[in-house]
Amino acid sequence: MINEGDKAPAISAAASDGSTVAIGAPGTKLVLYFYPKDDTSGCTREAQDFTALAGEFERAGAKIAGVSRDPMTKHDKFIGKYGLKVPLIADEDGTISDAFGTWIQKSMYGRKYMGMERSTFLIDKDGRVLKAWRKVKVPNHAQDVLAAARERRSD
Repeated sequence: MINEGDKAPAISAAASDGSTVAIGAPGTKLVLYFYPKDDTSGCTREAQDFTALAGEFERAGAKIAGVSRDPMTKHDKFIGKYGLKVPLIADEDGTISDAFGTWIQKSMYGRKYMGMERSTFLIDKDGRVLKAWRKVKVPNHAQDVLAAARERRSD
């Protein structure tokens, strides 16, 4: 599990916009948010909130990428349906979510299963985790992350 102050794992991943996101690589501040599933109410709201603030994140010197275990084809439909402007990463094999400790055992109605913990990590230009949000509640979350990114503008 990755915590604040830890070095983020060095992982490169293809994003939905055709770019490669270099997680943990020096040079770019990155907001990496993990979400359970495309086109569900909470995940849609979270992606829309980050999309609405994308320009503000850019002015704060931070790039944003969302991560779920959904395949890229599903990401493409999700992006098209809602006009999302945030690149999404398909972590189908679980490399990224396992490295960050966001693939966890969950429980619903007494049934246990493995699923994505809604989490966000603010990674500085040196590849260190400045802030980690676990068990995220969607309302106002993107604004909270933006405030932290602005606070740490030079990191």
